[in-house]
Amino acid sequence: MKVSEIKDILKATVVAGENDLDRIIAAAGGADLMEDILTAVAKGSVLLTGLTDEKVLRTAEISGVGTIVLVRGKKPDKRFIELAKACKIPLLLTNYSLFVASGRLYMSGLRGLDGSW
Repeated sequence: MKVSEIKDILKATVVAGENDLDRIIAAAGGADLMEDILTAVAKGSVLLTGLTDEKVLRTAEISGVGTIVLVRGKKPDKRFIELAKACKIPLLLTNYSLFVASGRLYMSGLRGLDGSW
């Protein structure tokens, strides 16, 4: 699934990575605990989170995350957005909860990290 499709499914706003909307995302994971992010996401996946801490971006960069979606209408500060741009990680914002956003992506065919349907 392309980042642009994720954007449409989640009725999201793109705040970083506008030129990377054709990036392919193979799986999805969601986490709101820092210790879960390394186990809840994989290279080339979408990370759904409500966290707007710089550590999320650093962890996502290390993990090779393909894109980040901030859920629950969270608004990142300018520094967070600039860091996402520097890391070349598309950053999307949605008003959906983590549960609903995950469900919408799942129902649209995006697999979880274990490959299950």
